Amino acid sequence: MKALKDYTIPFVGLKQGNHRFEYKISNDFLALFDFEEFNSSSILAILNFNKKGTHFELDFFIEGQVNVDCDVTTEAFDLSVNNTLQIIVKFGDIYNDENEELLILPHGEYEINIAQYIYECIVLSIPSKKVHPGVEDGTLKSDILDRLESLAPREKKEHNEGEDIIDPRWNKLKNLLKDK
Repeated sequence: MKALKDYTIPFVGLKQGNHRFEYKISNDFLALFDFEEFNSSSILAILNFNKKGTHFELDFFIEGQVNVDCDVTTEAFDLSVNNTLQIIVKFGDIYNDENEELLILPHGEYEINIAQYIYECIVLSIPSKKVHPGVEDGTLKSDILDRLESLAPREKKEHNEGEDIIDPRWNKLKNLLKDK
């Protein structure tokens, strides 16, 4: 894909040592992976690329804001995203990415595309349940919250200490034992 070409690093021309790459990520980038769960996004992805003699160390840092819908109220809100990812790149006979912390590139490769790693780092920074901060602290006023409150189960009437509450349906069943 042509759009992902911006995330390809030709490491053959890099000198040994640390190199820093910065990428501004928006929904356009995420759409390349068919990910459309954010209303909007403004994320800075930083890659510290440490080239050593026989391997590379890739350290990704993701920081920014995404606008998502609350799973409870469907209200949109800004969610902070922060995440890190470390990958070691070595060379071998065949391509192998089975280990999440180690990537093996075939001998003769001269570039690496890091778009997939940025995408994974962003997606893994999102909690499984997205709750608006106003719901957690009780400051959000919403029709949906009012409706959920009206449908919430009510407390049962309190009874005297030591007195067991018996469902009247059980009393009818006890009568079956007495009829014998």
